[in-house]
Amino acid sequence: MTSSGGGWSSSLRGLPGVRLVTTYRREWLVKDLVAGAVLTALLVPQGMAYAELAGLPPITGLYTSILCLLGYAVCGPSRVLVLGPDSSLGPMIAATILPLMAAGGDPDRAVALASMLALMVGAIMVLASVARLGFIAELISKPTMIGYMNGLALTIMIGQLPKLLGFKVEADGLIREFTGFVTGVAGGDAVPAAAAVGISGIVLILVLQRWLPKIPAVLVMVALMIAAAAVFELEEHGVDLVGVLPEGFPPPTVPDIRLSDLGLLFAGALGIAVVSLADTISTASAFAARTGQEVRGNQEMVGIGAANLAAGLFQGFAVSTSGSRTAVAERAGAKTQLTGVVGAGLIILMIVFVPGLFRDLPQPALAAVVITASLSLADLPGTVRLWKQRRTEFLLSVAAFLGVALLGVLPGIAIAVGLSILNVFRRAWWPYETVLGRVDGLEGYHSVKSYPDAGLLPGLALYRFDAPLFFANAKVFRDAVTRLALADPAPRWIVIAAEPITDIDTTASDVLEDLDEWLEARSVLLVFAELKDPVRRKIETYGLTRTIDPSVFYPTIEAAVAAYRTVAGSDAHWAPASARPAVITTEQDDDAR
Repeated sequence: MTSSGGGWSSSLRGLPGVRLVTTYRREWLVKDLVAGAVLTALLVPQGMAYAELAGLPPITGLYTSILCLLGYAVCGPSRVLVLGPDSSLGPMIAATILPLMAAGGDPDRAVALASMLALMVGAIMVLASVARLGFIAELISKPTMIGYMNGLALTIMIGQLPKLLGFKVEADGLIREFTGFVTGVAGGDAVPAAAAVGISGIVLILVLQRWLPKIPAVLVMVALMIAAAAVFELEEHGVDLVGVLPEGFPPPTVPDIRLSDLGLLFAGALGIAVVSLADTISTASAFAARTGQEVRGNQEMVGIGAANLAAGLFQGFAVSTSGSRTAVAERAGAKTQLTGVVGAGLIILMIVFVPGLFRDLPQPALAAVVITASLSLADLPGTVRLWKQRRTEFLLSVAAFLGVALLGVLPGIAIAVGLSILNVFRRAWWPYETVLGRVDGLEGYHSVKSYPDAGLLPGLALYRFDAPLFFANAKVFRDAVTRLALADPAPRWIVIAAEPITDIDTTASDVLEDLDEWLEARSVLLVFAELKDPVRRKIETYGLTRTIDPSVFYPTIEAAVAAYRTVAGSDAHWAPASARPAVITTEQDDDAR
């Protein structure tokens, strides 16, 4: 019993939140309290708006904000990272739960489905952390993430436009929603008062964020719109209001769902987990660089998992990191996760004692909050930069954008991950390859693409292949070496500058064996220089040294060249560039890859 109790005590002491309590400094307290109060002003309207974006009642956004802040404060490693409802996850949650809802949907069932989704995201995160799968965050490359976020921003914006103007569109998919919006506006469905509230709300937020960034733009807009609703009796003019929020706090609840719901929920949870983790790691890295903290991917997964598990047990939904809210907390002086605890406590007090505080908040104002948040997701300058710097990555970004825009949010994230993986595979299958030559005034050997006037030794071809040799690219390697051997005049030695070859699998080993026999029949010697010891041992394990003489492995390119010059005798002199044959026809410039 003593051993068991000691184990539990040790585990508790290992939690970041518990460690913080023992190391907390008194001088941090005032700053954390002030930052928590400032953060609350942003958490409340955004939480309500993002709940509606996910197809849920506004109050669930507040429940979610409270529990995820507390969960991350206990288990999250970052001192200032702020988790909560997120504009990037809202459409993913809606896309997951709406197909499981009956026509006209029961709000209680929607909440149950969203809560179970959060629990599944939390469980995936924790299990992935135990398995040390933090690298999953790197499955989405930056170009594909830019395209995905651009598509998501457009999807959110189009989906919120009807609400901004005071009417609804019953449609699914970006094109249908946009068509429904245009039809509604043309048919006179827009409510002038609602449009005035929504458009002025967007303008106010953007102006304040641009010219007075220290002022909480969302809070100012919300306060003014609540006042406008009361003064101008906007409800009488057809503007929908939030209404009185449910009083009190929900008890811990295990969501009651059908067994048949689990399959689609799990698929959605996987996509949300990947996006949430990628967003959290990138945001945590940015803020850790400022504070000197180290980002621990697996511990971040535990923190995100705990936040989602806590939210899911109290009628909440899946959460992620918010860069904007984290920036607000940091600018307000936040030093630790006590900032989030203070924010959670203030929201609880509001729900318990003043649930009617936001009853006069116009729904178009919430749409304005969501639309301005969606604008921050888009990265048009990044897209332009990709076009200028690397066209292939620009095309990947466009493909990810179209995947979200045309196929939907969940297929879009699958396409983004798939494109990232395929791009890695493409680079390994079709790596950079080049002939090396000697350049006057420079040490070593250099690509003839970079130095067209580089000289070569007659009868010697130096060839570099910048990738591991495996089943997908072994034949690409073979074909390139074959072209070298068929050049006129034919080389006597083909030296592989093998330092970039970090692995050789069994398929590549068989290809090398056949290639060596083919070259030997043509009196061409295949030589390796700078092959790493682990790769050399694999070659020996495969038995490849039965056909490839061990003496053809040289520690450096210089040693291989010296050996060739010894064999070639006085004929081995560096030839001018004009004497070099064109041998590699598959090479492409880096920017085309």
